[in-house]
Amino acid sequence: MKRARILFNGQVTAVTVNNNNDALLADGTIIAEADANWLPPCDGKMFVLGLNYADHAAELAFKAPEEPLVFLKGPNTLLGHRKNTYRPDNIDYMHYECELVAVIGKTAKNVSRADAMDYIGGYTVGNDYAIRDYLENYYRPNLRVKSRDTCTPLGPYIIDAAEVADPHNLALRTYINGELKQEGSTKDMVFNIPFLVEYLSTIMTLEPGDMIFTGTPEGLADVQPGDEIVTEVEGVGRLVNYIINESQYLQSL
Repeated sequence: MKRARILFNGQVTAVTVNNNNDALLADGTIIAEADANWLPPCDGKMFVLGLNYADHAAELAFKAPEEPLVFLKGPNTLLGHRKNTYRPDNIDYMHYECELVAVIGKTAKNVSRADAMDYIGGYTVGNDYAIRDYLENYYRPNLRVKSRDTCTPLGPYIIDAAEVADPHNLALRTYINGELKQEGSTKDMVFNIPFLVEYLSTIMTLEPGDMIFTGTPEGLADVQPGDEIVTEVEGVGRLVNYIINESQYLQSL
């Protein structure tokens, strides 16, 4: 099953999603994908992995970490499918990061690696934009790099974990205006999902709806206002996002 949230008649509404990616209301009403007002499909804590693909670490002239490099992001960064992300003025390089996002399905504390996958409720697609200008060192200071409003598109939906046979063997792809720019595979993660659930659940309690952004492979490119960015994870979903300039964003507030 694919589960999502939309804004419908001014209310946050839970929906299911059909094979055409249309939203289905509880009363049977169908809202076409292009017409739905998509919200992020969940809103828990966001754990974000830095440098969790060795090729991406090399792309940034870093070595892959010896233990997970994790930071938290605030809810101000989240937005849904087919929404606008703004590029700040006076920067040189802003790039997408296509990521498989594992969504926690039940409360987890001190979970063993052997049992970790039992705590995954589903998966979705994340796009963790970064402002490369402020990427200063190994620890990726994320306030300016990763924590801007609108910089984390998520969705369109959560697909149940049982419907993804092997989350560690999925293709990830990113397109700018229809041109393939990034391609990799989740098999190349440095730290896989069971490792991350065990690691994180020893530090704090994980709750349903919490998200683990598992990192991105190499293949980054700058994005500009007017661009359409599509990030997709094989068997999970296709997330569409548009880049606007800072003035357009401020006018929309």
